[in-house]
Amino acid sequence: MSVAEERWTFGEQPLDQTRELAIVLRDLMGVAVGLEAESADLATAIAELRALQARLGASGPADARPRVGADATADRRVYLDHSRDIGEYNAAFPRYTITVADDRAEGTVEFPVVYEGPPGVVHGGFLAVFFDCILQHLSCDMGRAGKTRSLCVRYRRPTPILTELQFSATRTVTDEAIDFVAELRDGDTVLCTAEMSAVLGNRANLPAVSPRRR
Repeated sequence: MSVAEERWTFGEQPLDQTRELAIVLRDLMGVAVGLEAESADLATAIAELRALQARLGASGPADARPRVGADATADRRVYLDHSRDIGEYNAAFPRYTITVADDRAEGTVEFPVVYEGPPGVVHGGFLAVFFDCILQHLSCDMGRAGKTRSLCVRYRRPTPILTELQFSATRTVTDEAIDFVAELRDGDTVLCTAEMSAVLGNRANLPAVSPRRR
């Protein structure tokens, strides 16, 4: 990877168990939405998960706000890095593979059942989330990033779930902004495209992120 500047990060890395949990929860939800009848096993799992939530909550932070900024107190939640690979630790976000070099990214993504909208098709809102994730990932790996100010997604064809898809993206950096273009494909068929613009950020202006408590 050819990178002119250091990779852009902001926040702590997730725990290994958090990563594993995201995979399990995403897969379990995909199975659960396909059940044909009530399940005693699922009822037991729900009760156990509620009990686990209570136990973990008792040992976790009292304040759900992130420990970011000069006024962050010790009882707030640790903030995890959202610059790249959010889906690896948060089941609400899609997972993907990506290669970045010279202001360009390419990779693959497969949307599981939990991202379905119309039958067999990805919900369009998740496609917008996906594009925002990979384009910020591209910028952060290239060392210059910023806040999204506009994102336009054009839906060309229905995007299938449970299918390995390909994407590519490029960016152009000016004095004040970063502009992106990207597309998602199924083989040679373009499914949707995106154009995004972000305000060029300055690392020196980022607030302090409190590290994980040891």
